[in-house]
Amino acid sequence: MNLTEAIKAAGVVGAGGAGFPTHVKLNAKAECLIVNAAECEPLIETDKYLCRTCAPQIIQAVLAVKEHLGANRAVIALKGKYAQEISALDKAIREAAAPVEIFQMGTFYPAGDEQTMVQQVTGRSVPERGLPLDVGCVVDNVGTMLNIYDALAGRPVVEKYLSVVGEVKEPIMLRVPVGTPVEDCVRAAEPQIADYALVIGGPMMGKQLTDADAIRNAVVTKTTGNIVVLPRDHYLFRRAATPLETIRHQTRSACIQCRMCTDLCPRYLIGHAMHPHLIMRNLWREQEVADSAEYGRIFGEAANCCDCGVCEMFACPMQLSPRMVNQYVKRQLREKGIQVPRNSQPQARAEVDQRHTPTDRLVSRLGLSAYYGLHAHECRTLVPDEVFLPFSQHIGKPAQAVRQQGDTVEQGDVLAQAAEGLSANIHASISGVITEITEKGARIRGRKE
Repeated sequence: MNLTEAIKAAGVVGAGGAGFPTHVKLNAKAECLIVNAAECEPLIETDKYLCRTCAPQIIQAVLAVKEHLGANRAVIALKGKYAQEISALDKAIREAAAPVEIFQMGTFYPAGDEQTMVQQVTGRSVPERGLPLDVGCVVDNVGTMLNIYDALAGRPVVEKYLSVVGEVKEPIMLRVPVGTPVEDCVRAAEPQIADYALVIGGPMMGKQLTDADAIRNAVVTKTTGNIVVLPRDHYLFRRAATPLETIRHQTRSACIQCRMCTDLCPRYLIGHAMHPHLIMRNLWREQEVADSAEYGRIFGEAANCCDCGVCEMFACPMQLSPRMVNQYVKRQLREKGIQVPRNSQPQARAEVDQRHTPTDRLVSRLGLSAYYGLHAHECRTLVPDEVFLPFSQHIGKPAQAVRQQGDTVEQGDVLAQAAEGLSANIHASISGVITEITEKGARIRGRKE
């Protein structure tokens, strides 16, 4: 079994949030392998913990992937302020005599965005709506590397490391089976408020859970790396609830065309056609533009938006919502079937290194300063009585069930096989009995010892 076959069998997907099936991503040749350990968003602890505690395994996986890709260069990119993590990785590199570089990035958001990272490490800009492979690079998260190490030893993805931060007694790391209820993770961190809402992931791009039923039904997946516990009335949730029509009126009455949303946009800085201030200026008449060619000319650049949120959560002095506007316009472009031309050879702008968004100032704008700078000092293992494993934890088609209700399974058994095309295997994360199985997923009741 070669590397991609082992990775496919183990059900490895991008652990950093996107969930792209890794066996598909690595079915390629590339000049440069970049391992993303930059912990893109504030408050997340997971990548740092893995670098400190699993450095030798990470380096072994990097070497295996580098050889498979035929890469001339392997780079682990992380923020320069991560002194302990850099020390651990450097030690593992020396002991393995490994041809692996450490690239130290600044403390800015979104340092962990793969296109930003490619530009920082190589000086190349990924084409608009393109992939790092278009410029000879493959980018994988450090957690994905650890899963690849396990896959090469025949161990499937059945566990997940994640941090729980925010309104908790103290930030903690957890090692849990995939499918663990999110509420169990929050309880383990001892929330300091009873009426809370959650962000799964980072505060800028994570999934917000404000409904009690949504929180109750949420489970840890292969891509879950962090849980932020916040008061239900926190600024992040109030801001996200702004109706589109309110936003439309705001763009007409309050946008001062300062172009800060454009000047600080990470995609604009690496050379993409991205001018959110112009889209904001024209949103008031968007519903009046009937001609598709005209609509594409005025609003087409929204297709290049990466949804990072710098424009609305940091750049805009009027606290408007360019990201929400771009998300709306992208849906309209798809519904109208408008194909937006793309620049295949963008060049980073001269000011790319002078206009990064400082993380500490961003945290202040987000109302998260009380939690910033607090770190997880221990990792606890948590095994719930029951897990629910969704069959769609990745980009692409859901996996297809191969077991039935009532079956007894052992940890690591295949529950659902990857569908044809873009998909990934799903494995039992605990040993026990399948009490429910549908096209959406399987519930396993753990075996009592």
